[in-house]
Amino acid sequence: MQKTDYTEINLAKGNVRIYDFGTAKLHAYQTNDLIDDEVFIVEKDGRGFVLEYPCFFDNISELESYIADQGIAIEGIVADYHMAGASFLAGAPVYATREADEYGHTGGGKALIDDFTAAFGNAFDSSIATVTNVIESDELELAGVRMNIVRTADAFDVEIPELNAVYTHMLGHDCHSIVAGAGHADAIVAQLRGYQDAGIDLVLTSHYTPEDLKDVQTKIDYLEDLKAIAAQSADAASFKAAVQQRFPEYAGENYLDMTCGFFFAE
Repeated sequence: MQKTDYTEINLAKGNVRIYDFGTAKLHAYQTNDLIDDEVFIVEKDGRGFVLEYPCFFDNISELESYIADQGIAIEGIVADYHMAGASFLAGAPVYATREADEYGHTGGGKALIDDFTAAFGNAFDSSIATVTNVIESDELELAGVRMNIVRTADAFDVEIPELNAVYTHMLGHDCHSIVAGAGHADAIVAQLRGYQDAGIDLVLTSHYTPEDLKDVQTKIDYLEDLKAIAAQSADAASFKAAVQQRFPEYAGENYLDMTCGFFFAE
């Protein structure tokens, strides 16, 4: 499956790219919200599950209507890194690891929810999902689709062998990422090389449309450049300026600011 092999439905605010694998479908919902969220629905034989939450009220109602129109019976929500937006599909079972539950309710995820609540006000659904089903093993099956659960420092990634796809929090081949120093960059590179070794078709992330292994290599190159620039920079300001000069078209300057803070902590 190529990342361009989809049909598209334009909704009032967002849009959905539908990838048809024959035995299953992937619905990639691009919210077009203020933080560029992406939400995924995996459907098989009229049953389905959702990966991540939409967190703005207008997207919540739009995606709920889309699911109803498509006639997909949702069997659960897999909440990896995004737990705001608990009004979405209220009453649906929520699956997460203990680490992800902590991240969303008291850890870094909760801190982001607090920031977004202050920034976006009533448009943002700050209610946090309650995990009803704790994922204890390294596998999970919903709607007849098997997933591999890959625990991370904050929460967990999901491998979906039937789609030859993997879900992780961020990739973004033409935008900055939050990189917590050279060691973290090396860890991300190792993870991405694992995708290459496995021959993954689609990389799904919370803030970007589905990407492929060409995009993975672009990100690896970016991370290696980031480390090299940091090694040659005297401080955060010169580091940021050099990165912006090297990648002038990249989005996500706020992420770059966070990366600068990690590489050059005061």
